[in-house]
Amino acid sequence: MNLPIYLHNTLTRQKEALRTSRPDRVTMYVCGPTVYNYAHIGNARPAVVFDVLSRLLRQHYPQVVYARNFTDVDDKINAAASAAGVPIGAITDRYINAYHEDMCALGVLAPDLEPRVTEHISAIIELVQTLIERGHAYVEQGHVLFHVPSYPAYGQLSGRRTEDMIAGARVEVAPYKRDPMDFVLWKPSTPDLPGWDSPWGRGRPGWHIECSAMIGQHLGHTIDIHGGGQDLIFPHHENEIAQGTCANGTLYCNTWVHNSFVTVDGQKMSKSLGNVLLVRDLLAQAPGEAIRLALLSTHYRKPLDWNARRLQGARETLLKYYEALARFEHVDDLPQSAPDKELLDALRNDLNVPGALVRLHVLLTQLNHADTDVQRAHVKSVLLASAGTLGLLQQSPQTVLAALRSVASLSSAPPVNDARIKTLLAEREAARLNRDFAKSDALRADLEVAGFMVEDTPQGQVLRTVAKESA
Repeated sequence: MNLPIYLHNTLTRQKEALRTSRPDRVTMYVCGPTVYNYAHIGNARPAVVFDVLSRLLRQHYPQVVYARNFTDVDDKINAAASAAGVPIGAITDRYINAYHEDMCALGVLAPDLEPRVTEHISAIIELVQTLIERGHAYVEQGHVLFHVPSYPAYGQLSGRRTEDMIAGARVEVAPYKRDPMDFVLWKPSTPDLPGWDSPWGRGRPGWHIECSAMIGQHLGHTIDIHGGGQDLIFPHHENEIAQGTCANGTLYCNTWVHNSFVTVDGQKMSKSLGNVLLVRDLLAQAPGEAIRLALLSTHYRKPLDWNARRLQGARETLLKYYEALARFEHVDDLPQSAPDKELLDALRNDLNVPGALVRLHVLLTQLNHADTDVQRAHVKSVLLASAGTLGLLQQSPQTVLAALRSVASLSSAPPVNDARIKTLLAEREAARLNRDFAKSDALRADLEVAGFMVEDTPQGQVLRTVAKESA
């Protein structure tokens, strides 16, 4: 029998054992990109995080249905198409193809379903009609709006009070709204904008209703896991819950999982700062697997700061793994080897990838110190099976080594900030004293990405460079 998977549920604000509607099947929906530009590193983080979660789920459930959507009708898409003088499909197809290329380079497996909004207009219209019939939505001046006061539980996911949400919401306070918090389900389109015929006139869907309709059509009224970036908690996911619950009278989702933000050199990514990092630009600096490893080096619920040192550390770490695999390429790995139990235990504990990476390093050390080819075959097999759960070490060693050596010199990144290393060590010692071993493991992984290994001795923590470890 499989051991339970524990995930932090944003709705209940605590870590819980995953509950599924069926014991043999798990459904997961993750909000994908709005396709009007190339994917940046912030778009890549949820793609990689939920790719790892889907891989873990497939270790435990006979059937996994993982859907990640494309928002392919949106005001930003409309503006880009208008500026280029082309239909919106020309813009969205281009960037969907580019997104697929970039995610493939990062080792992200294709989800089971990739629904597009424009392919689900009839389902959206049907859902809007249901909300009107049940008294949760109304028509005004060609718009259909969800009436937030009709759902008293509104705000549970974000934990915000109504008055605070009104003050901070990114919503339009329009004269046709009955309540300032009401949000658009359907809006009219002028002749120059994309639109579809509906009972309320030619128009297009609001953002929030799209995901609820696609979920209902493909996964059912209640899904097991809904994922996305932390920025989507409010208003997008809050509104999804209201729509789905009111339309169907059932629980919308069992477990809500959100990854935290990505910053760049300590600052929020923004066009005004000029620090928006595109995945395809980063691929010129390092192989996709190194970018993936850098994205996984911090726990998904913690903010991740992207910087040159983090990427260099990931390149160096991959280099030592693939050098070992190349050294033992003559050793055949054993078929159908299971991943390491302790590594899986870490992943089942709220997707503790940093802790799993620590265990992966232990397996590498065992491989380097194995005395016979029989021992090496066993350890190598477990190492590869374990790394595969993370989407790592599945390529030809020679191919990856050539790619790693073709990029800029590994010594070209700025020197490690000594104060930062001391802070990480102090935080880790405090975590150990508090018996917070998950945090301790995560901090150990952060140190490894920075180029250091830490050992616990009776005299305290001992720090040494990773480079010396793989000799």
